Amino acid sequence: MAVSESDRDPLEEDVRVSSLEERLETAQNRERIKAKHLNREPDANQQLGMRVLSYLIGGVVVGFGLGWLFDNLFGTSPLFLLSFFFLGIGTAFWRIYKISSQPVADIGTALADDDD
Repeated sequence: MAVSESDRDPLEEDVRVSSLEERLETAQNRERIKAKHLNREPDANQQLGMRVLSYLIGGVVVGFGLGWLFDNLFGTSPLFLLSFFFLGIGTAFWRIYKISSQPVADIGTALADDDD
C-alpha cells in the first residue's frame, strides 16, 4: 500500500516548512552580521593613521622631488636635494606634531582645516 500525497497530513508539512524558514532566516542573519564586519568603513583612528602616513610619505617625496628638480635646473649637485629633503621631513613632522598636540575631541574636526 503506497501512501498518496492526499493521504499525508498537511500539518506535518507546515511544521517542516516553518522550521526550514526559521533556520534559513537565522542563517541569513548570521551572514548579514558577517558582511557588516567585513565591509565596515575605516574608523577615525585608521583615518588619522593614514593621514599621518600620508604626511610622512608626502613630505619626503615632495621634498626629494623639488630638490632634485632644482639641482638639475641650476646644476648644483646635492645642495637643493638635501635641503628640500630635510625641509620636507621637517614639514611632515611639524604637521604631525600639530595633529598630536590637539585635544582628542578636536582632532576629528580640525583635520580638514589644520593649514594654519
